[in-house]
Amino acid sequence: MFNKFMTGVAALAIMATAAQAERSLTFGLQNNEASNLYQGVVAFKETLEALSGGEMTVEIFPNASLGDFKAMVEQVQAGELDMVMTGYPDMSYIIPELTLVGAPYVVDDFAHLQRIVAGPWGQEMNAKMAEQSIHLVDVWYQGTRQTTSNTPINSIEDMAGLRLRTPGVPFLIAYAENTGATPAPVAFQEVYLALQTNQVDAQENPLPTIEAMKFYEVQDHIALTNHFIASAAIQIGTSTWESLTDQEKAWVEAAVNAGGEVSDAMTFQDEANLVAVFEERGLTVTMPDTAPFRAAMKPYWDELEAEFGAGAIARVRGDDM
Repeated sequence: MFNKFMTGVAALAIMATAAQAERSLTFGLQNNEASNLYQGVVAFKETLEALSGGEMTVEIFPNASLGDFKAMVEQVQAGELDMVMTGYPDMSYIIPELTLVGAPYVVDDFAHLQRIVAGPWGQEMNAKMAEQSIHLVDVWYQGTRQTTSNTPINSIEDMAGLRLRTPGVPFLIAYAENTGATPAPVAFQEVYLALQTNQVDAQENPLPTIEAMKFYEVQDHIALTNHFIASAAIQIGTSTWESLTDQEKAWVEAAVNAGGEVSDAMTFQDEANLVAVFEERGLTVTMPDTAPFRAAMKPYWDELEAEFGAGAIARVRGDDM
């Protein structure tokens, strides 16, 4: 009887150990299943499960099914959700300094953004995130925002008077204002109708978004203004992160990097192909000189430096290194 009892105890112990060894992470994002970013999260899930031999699994909640990004960040901070994807500069609502990296033309391209995130300023932002119970794992490419319109934009002068739809984001509203357009914040899901009914004359988004949302059907022109490098921050709650073993942390980091490679490659490929696709559809694609656009943002940069300190923009950019 004693031996049977001990055998039962041993079996329960083995089952408990196995249950502890299996770790399921929850991951929330606003993007839908058709997006490159979602495909990257799927690649993260598959890679993590393969690397860990099934010890770690991921449950994905796309399409804002858990709420908008602010709601999901709160869930991560409270330990109710393990991981979340947000725009990197979007986290400025709790870390104001991130507004600096969102300001138009501060970041040259995605490679530049990666250097910024990995550099001294980026590491300071990581520390501020940690103070908010968030650990930044990686930043993925979401595309470079371009400007579409009903009239050609060959130079900054052609921006004058355009009713330009922007998200309700201060640095993109500043892009419209400082280049001579009139900002018209419109909810993302309403942009197509606003363009179709001439409520607004123009909008700005990455080329893959312009394709996915079919904005090309209600706009005749695309100007490659390259004014903002959109990015997605992959974040995990500090409580979750600290509960992982060193091996589990290594698996998560490797899997997130693999997911980023998948998503980034898809977005870069889309951007490389879409100019020709849009031209084939009859749209006019222009490449205005962006130097005057960048110069027009100087007053906004000055406003930011008045708030965050002289030389703040140069420090973010790495110009002082």
